Amino acid sequence: MSFVARTSWQNVRDRVHGLILDGTYRHGDKLPRDEDLAEELGCARTTLHRAMRALADTGIIERRRKGGTTVRTDPVTRATLDIPVTRLEVEARGFTYGYHLLERTEAVPPAPIAAALKMLKPHRMLRVQALHLADGRTYVLEDRWVSLQTVPEIAQVDLSTQSANEWLVRNRPVSHYDIRISAHSCDVKEAQLIGAQEGQAVLVVERMTWTNDAPITHVRATNSPGFHLMASSRS
Repeated sequence: MSFVARTSWQNVRDRVHGLILDGTYRHGDKLPRDEDLAEELGCARTTLHRAMRALADTGIIERRRKGGTTVRTDPVTRATLDIPVTRLEVEARGFTYGYHLLERTEAVPPAPIAAALKMLKPHRMLRVQALHLADGRTYVLEDRWVSLQTVPEIAQVDLSTQSANEWLVRNRPVSHYDIRISAHSCDVKEAQLIGAQEGQAVLVVERMTWTNDAPITHVRATNSPGFHLMASSRS
């Protein structure tokens, strides 16, 4: 088997990053053309393109069409937030996971949801409201909208026994996503569901996902009091 066939984009990303860290390429330096760099590293050009895109996404290099690739003079350190499977997250913290479907309906999403998903023509979506539990207590209140055009097969999934969160993570690849994190004062209903006091500030995480330009889901996760969020800068 050739070296090219065995080389992953992650390996190439780490090798290019290593050349920047050891000073081979300094801040502001222009990197060789993709063709030349791929030959130097012994990898396919498509593999190099994926590796360079990852480095650009993490703020280490800057790529410009017809302008080549340069090492950023002001590199950005970015933490990453993975899309979690809530069941695994709960179990990793040493709790017994539980799940309860509150409501499942179909409707055209309200304007703020459609706008967040960049939908020019809103269509009917599946709305799923559910509780994720840790040792029998609410961990996260999930309010999710799923595109039935992008993910029509979810209409056949029994979401009373399996969460939409876990099914989507395992069955629907995501090309990109946006995350919005905010503090929110609970209303009466939310407070009852998550075990908070009315008006208490809790952490809310909104996530919008797409496959290319097609919307997959918008989820609003209201977290129980005391919830904490961790991000990592490790690749």
